[in-house]
Amino acid sequence: MLKRTPLYDKHLTLKAKMVPFAGWEMPIYYPQGIIAEHKAVRSSCGVFDIGHMGIIKLKGQSAKLKSAELFLNKIGTNDVAKLSDYSCQYSVICNEEGGVVDDILIYKFPDHYIVVANASNTDKVLAWFSSHAEGVEIKLLDDTSMLAIQGQQAESVVVELFGDEEIAKLKRNHCLVLGDITVSRTGYTGEDGFELFVPNKKMAELWDSIIGMKVQPCGLGARDTLRLEAGLPLYGHEYNDKTTPLEAGYSWAVKLGKEFIGRGALLKERKRKLVGIVLEEKNIPREGFKVYNGGTDPIGEVTSGTFSPSLEKPIALAYIYNRETGDKVSLEIRGKRIEGKIVSLPFIKR
Repeated sequence: MLKRTPLYDKHLTLKAKMVPFAGWEMPIYYPQGIIAEHKAVRSSCGVFDIGHMGIIKLKGQSAKLKSAELFLNKIGTNDVAKLSDYSCQYSVICNEEGGVVDDILIYKFPDHYIVVANASNTDKVLAWFSSHAEGVEIKLLDDTSMLAIQGQQAESVVVELFGDEEIAKLKRNHCLVLGDITVSRTGYTGEDGFELFVPNKKMAELWDSIIGMKVQPCGLGARDTLRLEAGLPLYGHEYNDKTTPLEAGYSWAVKLGKEFIGRGALLKERKRKLVGIVLEEKNIPREGFKVYNGGTDPIGEVTSGTFSPSLEKPIALAYIYNRETGDKVSLEIRGKRIEGKIVSLPFIKR
């Protein structure tokens, strides 16, 4: 049976199109449509139900957090020791071969850590943690959900929502605890924005308040087109257990100067890399389409593709070999070669 977030009935009231996603029944779009939702986030503000994400609490069993810090440093590629209280960092969990188990956000609080995992990987991450943890308490917070408020006007919306001017002072990748709600300046759209950790029992009331402020409700469809324009990876597309974070262009989140699971494999040379491709014709690239450089043998493969509402052109993320920004390539779409060009990521620069 599919799981449902605390906002399921609210989505039905707003006539959202509901679809199965990672074991959850989630809204993919509302009556306004994906492009309208996408443009609302780029020009003003949108709100997303992300209650399907896995929220995992980790706490050292000793009086101090050190055992939890040591564990997270062993399990992830980034350096947790660099975190201050009420800040967060992006990290990647690798297997012994350097492939990705999941990409995560790690939050540090005075007496515990919070890890946010992808919905499709929550059970896998919990099992991975349990198999490697020593001296660390691990708990899935199933009484807590998340909302994302994203866009150029997100700050004014969240300040008004909570009546707290301190929110406007929050730096990127930092959070503020307001009673039993945590406000984090993070997001997955390429825009400024906030992600809220909210008790399940408060989600419906908070959602109504946000919608009452004329903020556009947005589904998974717009979340995908927005993240794609921003060049952000999605597990199952740009990441999997055979893809490394270095190939995906996330070397900045890999601290090879410390020990972690998969480090040895990542020290080996990798030639394949993730790039952006913009097409000249309005043919939509899809996952699995081959990328060519004039010959008959492919030089890579598309991992995600869509029509960019901002660029008004088709775009794709693809893994390729031995090509650089500015190079011309072609994609085979329905038996026809469609010309395109490799561009730097993200597609949309803010």
